[in-house]
Amino acid sequence: MKSYWMQMTETDTLLECRETQRPQPGPQQLLVRMHAAGLNRGEFVLGHGLHGKAGSWKQIGGEGAGEVVSVGADVTNFKVGDNVMGRCPGAFSEFALMEAIESLPKPDNLSWEEAACLPLTFLVAFDMLVLQGRIKAGEWVLINGVSSGVGTAALQLGKALGARVIGTSGSAEKLDKLKNLGLDIGLHTRAADFANDVLSATDQHGADLIVNAVGGSVFAENIRAAAFEARLAIVGYVDGMLSGNLDLEAFHAKRLTLFGVSNKLRSKEQRASSIPAFVANVLPLFSSGQITPQVDKRFDFADLEKAKACMEAGQHAGKIVLRIITA
Repeated sequence: MKSYWMQMTETDTLLECRETQRPQPGPQQLLVRMHAAGLNRGEFVLGHGLHGKAGSWKQIGGEGAGEVVSVGADVTNFKVGDNVMGRCPGAFSEFALMEAIESLPKPDNLSWEEAACLPLTFLVAFDMLVLQGRIKAGEWVLINGVSSGVGTAALQLGKALGARVIGTSGSAEKLDKLKNLGLDIGLHTRAADFANDVLSATDQHGADLIVNAVGGSVFAENIRAAAFEARLAIVGYVDGMLSGNLDLEAFHAKRLTLFGVSNKLRSKEQRASSIPAFVANVLPLFSSGQITPQVDKRFDFADLEKAKACMEAGQHAGKIVLRIITA
């Protein structure tokens, strides 16, 4: 089978498409014939540490959707022929393994491309907004970098849960596109200069939940934009800034909560712990059509290099998807 591998050096990333053996499922795994896979910026970012030591090669891809062609001996919740989606190491391949406890049934109304970009971003959004963020209907959510994959997922889930959403982006065109997804207020900026606009838009209340998908450059400004008892989520640092100024007096007085959103150090059991609640409370929103994953760019399997370049250039508003089987 064909499969993409990547070498991450100290300064660059190199892709290679190889012929490799089809994997065999372990006792609690599914072997999936992949139809589509979603791209995620973190797997291509230097310094995220997702690919081991610099210079080593690793099979890549983190999420996707396809048809189950074989199941492990202990799998009881899926069978051959089921259409599934989920976290999937090595997803940029013709066949890949999924852990049964991390797999989700694909809603019939979603295309393969839409299903492929759902698992990581919307499970992360669920973690941020619901499990840790404790979002309530009517609250204000501020999303830095709202046009990213995680940003659009947080926007869509937040709106479905009754929140009001403010988003920042360096592209006015992308903000206009996201109005169709329910974006209440779009702030056209790449700088840390949005707190006054957030306070003005919320009648000086501030944002109740802040999603920082940008990094340290906006950390201090987020504290200025935060409401009393606001929650601040750190989910990415595309600006490359891994630190930011912390106003302890404001943090203390406002009784703020800061939390990280990452699966890097979690076990598969920890990652899977949120799946039952997600299936019960969020998956029906996709099946009913209330939420449709935002696929902005589609690339054929042979064009992963182009898809990667598109992501690194920030040319998308939503998700970039790799089509593996188009039939």
